Amino acid sequence: MKWDEDVYGREYDLDQFNIVAVSDFNMGAMENKSLNIFNTAYVLAHPDTATDADFFGVEAVIAHEYFHNWTGNRITCRDWFQLSLKEGLTVFRDQSFSADMNSAPVCRIDDVMTLRRAQFAEDASPLAHPVRPDNYIEINNFYTMTVYEKGAEVIRMFATLLGPKKFRKATDLYFERHDGQAVTCDDWAQCMQDASGIDMAQFKLWYSQAGTPQVTAKTAYDPAQKQFTLTLSQVIPDTAGQNNKQPMHIPVRMALFSPNGQQAGDEQVVMLTQAQQTFTFKDIPARPVPSLLRGFSAPVKLDTDLTNDDLRFLMVHDTDGFNRWDSCQTVMMREINRLLADRAAGKPLAIDPVFRDAYLNILQQAEAKSADHGLAARMLMLPDIGIIAQAQDVVDPDAIYAVRQYLWRELGGPASDRCNFLLEEYFDNSNGEKYETPGARALIAVLLKLWSSASDGGVKAAFNLYRRAENMTERMAALNVIKDTTHPERDAVFADFYDRFKSYPLVIDKWFSLQASAIRDTAIEDVKKLATHPDFTLKNPNRARSLYGAFAGGNTVMFQHASGTGYQLLGDVIIEMNGINPQIASRLLTPFREWRRYTPDRQALMKAQIERVLATPNLSRDVFEIASKSVA
Repeated sequence: MKWDEDVYGREYDLDQFNIVAVSDFNMGAMENKSLNIFNTAYVLAHPDTATDADFFGVEAVIAHEYFHNWTGNRITCRDWFQLSLKEGLTVFRDQSFSADMNSAPVCRIDDVMTLRRAQFAEDASPLAHPVRPDNYIEINNFYTMTVYEKGAEVIRMFATLLGPKKFRKATDLYFERHDGQAVTCDDWAQCMQDASGIDMAQFKLWYSQAGTPQVTAKTAYDPAQKQFTLTLSQVIPDTAGQNNKQPMHIPVRMALFSPNGQQAGDEQVVMLTQAQQTFTFKDIPARPVPSLLRGFSAPVKLDTDLTNDDLRFLMVHDTDGFNRWDSCQTVMMREINRLLADRAAGKPLAIDPVFRDAYLNILQQAEAKSADHGLAARMLMLPDIGIIAQAQDVVDPDAIYAVRQYLWRELGGPASDRCNFLLEEYFDNSNGEKYETPGARALIAVLLKLWSSASDGGVKAAFNLYRRAENMTERMAALNVIKDTTHPERDAVFADFYDRFKSYPLVIDKWFSLQASAIRDTAIEDVKKLATHPDFTLKNPNRARSLYGAFAGGNTVMFQHASGTGYQLLGDVIIEMNGINPQIASRLLTPFREWRRYTPDRQALMKAQIERVLATPNLSRDVFEIASKSVA
């Protein structure tokens, strides 16, 4: 409440803020005026039963629904097609709040990881649609990553275009002009234009054109002229019903770094508004390294001609925490893509020793107690399978998993001693105190993953952490390693976890999810067995998601098994859920939407399941819309 008063000048207009928390709820929350409704997952939290990520989720969702009082209730949408007017704006507001309450770089990284993993995938699928959609069959399917998360990125770009003072002036104008009204995305944009004097005609294409723009950056330096040039180009891919798109207005935050690691001049924002533009920087005494798209200033895919040496330089010297991480991710993706190409060509895999040394250097820097451990944890984590898959013309999950596991082993071997040291330091440092921060706990989780991938010592450390754990974050870090093993104590640990927390439904959701996401040869049978557990029911949305959502959305390796048994299992569940909870059934179809991008054998198997769902008698509109658009 104080943050909204300070940042937006918005005071709560009632004497009480009432909430109710319910266990059976399809959504996360709802912003009903004077009585916000929450899924218990976004209210009930205690260190014994909830992880740091759970606490962040509670903070963000409660903030989101509270902020809706002004951006959603007092000013609301004229019609459903304007849904992002309130949701994109309010997601941006809750993201900004979370960044101010926690580590801003880490929050931005987490938000962008979610966007890239889920929304970019949506943009690349037959279900791609604009931030302001122009049609729908079932309104429940309107609540998409594009409307929410990409919509928030559009608001963020407005803020970047205007700058802090003019953006505040524009939001004040919006609240003053439209309080008590039902309005449109155009009304919002008009306030941005009127308060700033910036013509928003081209920028509003972000509301009407679907797809993720692909931006290419090429650099050149002329030492004689002491001149650096940056050439940016953009392509917006075709999507369902939209071809030959116009260039977007793309704000690119950037800074130049001198060879000594110092930032050369102030950060600036260059505006890419044409298919291709060249920007010239004068009086640059030596070739700089540009830091581009800082803070992820636009929801685009960026390809640069920066060398791996340039990127490793930015990993150390960039003053933008997000770009330090993103430079690291780009280096990792290049190494993964190289190894995937070698594997496809039948060549033996061999890690680049320079890549390995750079990775180990990040680990060494993470030892300092003054380090941003949350940022270090995210820099050490390899891109997940879904992110890697988006860069492939034809997705082979087995190959991606094999290369990713190879890298974990090759990095974990030489890092074992350091991981052991840091884990012991976490519990037994010279002051006799643990590092009591979410960042430190996130780092411990990555260290366990790294060490256990290469050594039994890491697996033993995971069991030891489970026994020593003093909160749910530590327990989950341990169980996320233990779940994938064939260790004889594995089942006993999961039995112990169940016995400890069987009275806490939200924790039992974690118990189901952990086992459903386990990469084991018995995964399909494990899921089927869990579905018969007395505590499992399809009638509770959280419980249904905890098992089948975790399997299909969080266990890519086993769900995408070449046998098709994972597809068959999900198809069976969707058909059953159609008659119980159509909204959840339609959401479970999500892993099938990109079926055309996979290997031919998987394409046929996935398409067959979608068609089987479509042939189901009494199919709900929710499921019909997603399934029919997926195969259109």
